[in-house]
Amino acid sequence: MRIEQAVIEDVTVILDLQKLAYQSEAEIYNDYTISPLTQTLEEIEADFARQVFLKATVNGQIVGSVRAYEENDTCFVGRLIVHPDFQSRGIGTALVDHIEKQFPEVARYELFTGHKSTRNLRFYRKVGYGAFKKERVSEELTLVFLEKCR
Repeated sequence: MRIEQAVIEDVTVILDLQKLAYQSEAEIYNDYTISPLTQTLEEIEADFARQVFLKATVNGQIVGSVRAYEENDTCFVGRLIVHPDFQSRGIGTALVDHIEKQFPEVARYELFTGHKSTRNLRFYRKVGYGAFKKERVSEELTLVFLEKCR
């Protein structure tokens, strides 16, 4: 496995992988209109211009990605994805570690996931994140915000 900064030519593959990886989240909440599934190529290209995108490759194939940006001494981490066939192999952990290293000067890292996403919550706790806030979005979804302080 190799982790490196993505290039603009990777965004189509990353978007396709994102839509595949977020199927399980959509299933949990019975909502296939979540933004990772409806994001357009133009929207991800705009994100790419404002955020650091990393990709994980195995034998030249992109199997994971994460993105982040810094604001007010916080690194906001988002859209951590790993191809379903490559999960539980340490790729997500490596991506989190590498994205954090891209922002060594921040005081904290922040991300969020849904309250029913127990696998995600367990994973984020394992890599050092703790819940600090919940925000109810709808009858079916409450976002759990997690942080890791330096």
